[in-house]
Amino acid sequence: MRRVVITGLGLVTPLGTGVEKTWQGLIEGRSGIARITRFDPAGFDTQIAGELKDFNAEDWGERKEVRRQDPFIQYAVAASAMALKDSGLQVTEANAERIACYLGTGIGGIGAMEESHKRLLEKGPSRISPFFVPSMIGNLAAGSVSIKFGLKGANFAPISACATGAHSIGEAFRAIQRGEADAAVAGGTEAGVTPLGIGGFNAMRAMCSDFNAEPTRASRPFDRTRSGFIMGEGAGALVLEELEQAKARGANIVCELAGYGANSDAHHITAPSPGGEGAARCIRLALRDARLNPSDVTYINAHGTSTPFNDAAETQALKAAFGDHAKKLAVSSVKSMLGHLLGAAGAVEAIASALTISRGVIPPTINYENPDPECDLDYVPNAARQAAVDVVVSNSFGFGGTNAVLVLKKLRG
Repeated sequence: MRRVVITGLGLVTPLGTGVEKTWQGLIEGRSGIARITRFDPAGFDTQIAGELKDFNAEDWGERKEVRRQDPFIQYAVAASAMALKDSGLQVTEANAERIACYLGTGIGGIGAMEESHKRLLEKGPSRISPFFVPSMIGNLAAGSVSIKFGLKGANFAPISACATGAHSIGEAFRAIQRGEADAAVAGGTEAGVTPLGIGGFNAMRAMCSDFNAEPTRASRPFDRTRSGFIMGEGAGALVLEELEQAKARGANIVCELAGYGANSDAHHITAPSPGGEGAARCIRLALRDARLNPSDVTYINAHGTSTPFNDAAETQALKAAFGDHAKKLAVSSVKSMLGHLLGAAGAVEAIASALTISRGVIPPTINYENPDPECDLDYVPNAARQAAVDVVVSNSFGFGGTNAVLVLKKLRG
């Protein structure tokens, strides 16, 4: 089986546009959560989110082009441009058919949908923009990236809720392993901070509404006082390559992508399976795929949403999958700083995992103040930790009981 490495990274997050801005924010333990500015949140239970603060779509595309795109597409194009530039991979007529694009979203163009529905009601069907559908449907992030950069391999948009980004990376990984592609742009994107997006998750009672006056303290994974997630927005994109090709062209290899697991809880549309049973099975699948033992793992980049059920179930899953070794693991959730980027989360967190390996720093779980008896592992509380990290497991779990786990490791040999 062919080996796969990561050679390029691109990020657009509430901590900043670009990998370095986000990484610095993470290791400094800074929160990107603030009061919503995209619309007036008065009257909403949750009035805070992780919005982008320094993103200009016209830095990444022509004005005419970006005006026709929902933000989830704009974010994907920007992150992909960064990842391709970072990798140094040149797309040519000779190799374009061997470069794929696996880039998904959880929700897609919900903002475009809201705006077009408003126009329909106020002005009638004749005033709906012909660009509404291309700006809204979920595969247009992958499609736009493929078109813009000339990627002629598979063009595919996994949609699996909060596991989307990880599934996208995992499926790209498989395609390269099987020899169907030599490289891929892979990741996830989301722009769900809209009235309907916030209102819908509020109606489910899934989001935190206890810290509207203290936004930076709201996302608190594994803390006993956690009461729901905080929505974030943005995108993460990685360039994956077959190892020998990357070596031959002198690429800067960040780390190896060594394993991937995907399965289903088959239990409930929103709640995790009891005891984290499905997540534990998925972790075992990914480790088996990577040909690693539980004791080989140093760090878990947790799904860690800051919801009562998810964090407890994930802790139970780690204990089930790792046994006694679970107590020796460092576990942290970058959602404490970024919020939950839904379909982009798995990709952003895979990038954080890759940087943890390459730079030897584990990002913290901030706002961890009140230990929970149900969550009793080492969550790297409140401050980053210098550590030599050889193997990381990155967890992503989504509504519908869908699970995806990635295993990244330091390249050796």
